[in-house]
Amino acid sequence: MSAASMSGDIVTLEVADHVALVTLNRPPVNALNRAMRDAIIEVFDAVSERDDIRVAVLTGAGKAFCAGADLKDRPDPGKTGAFHAHNRVTRETGNAIRECAKPVIAAVNGAALGAGLGLMAACDIYLAAEDAVFGMPEIDVGLAGGGAMLRTIFGRSAMRMMMYTGWRLTGAELYRRGIIEKATTREDLLPEAMRYAACIADKSPLAINYAKTSANMVDLMPQRDAYRFEQNFTVALSRTEDAKEARTAFVEKRKPVFKGR
Repeated sequence: MSAASMSGDIVTLEVADHVALVTLNRPPVNALNRAMRDAIIEVFDAVSERDDIRVAVLTGAGKAFCAGADLKDRPDPGKTGAFHAHNRVTRETGNAIRECAKPVIAAVNGAALGAGLGLMAACDIYLAAEDAVFGMPEIDVGLAGGGAMLRTIFGRSAMRMMMYTGWRLTGAELYRRGIIEKATTREDLLPEAMRYAACIADKSPLAINYAKTSANMVDLMPQRDAYRFEQNFTVALSRTEDAKEARTAFVEKRKPVFKGR
């Protein structure tokens, strides 16, 4: 990939053709520790601000996407304030992805467990390898939680089964249930995710930014308020140069040229 890139030891960012490829890179299982959480926040904050990025793809290096939090990095119960600090950065890791100004596609190449499944849940669109495994195994290590993450992608029964038992599902099963957009072989996963990203990157960056913000907000609203909110967004977008260019290009049957204004 010819790209303007920024590299860290544990999270890398490569950019080409308005698509950012963000790779978790903490072998062997890309377990989340404080350094990786901080790096994820930093990278997605940069993705939000960079004009050369319109969409991001999040994946994992090696055989795992992210097999959860690093248990060796758990807070020291004897240290005052340790759990508050740990929980805050954990929440903000997901929020950095969820609130990213650009759409984020999860390309889940391997295990996505616990906090790793939470990273996927924070993304906008889900693709996965057919043999990738998904679970919330907190119960297996004497912990509990993850319901808020699971609720965004699973139904009530599956959510509770996964929380109460550590039950795991494959990418093929998630696709069968209509939870993910596509399941592929591991070899085809990243190229397919990049094709999805290219489709989004081809649209007006302003329109995509409005759509991402709108999608996040309407998730939290009653339908009546949500539609009013979207109508107001449509009015604001309609007044931009990009919206005028999109309409003109559609009528003239040509590819639009967007300027981000």
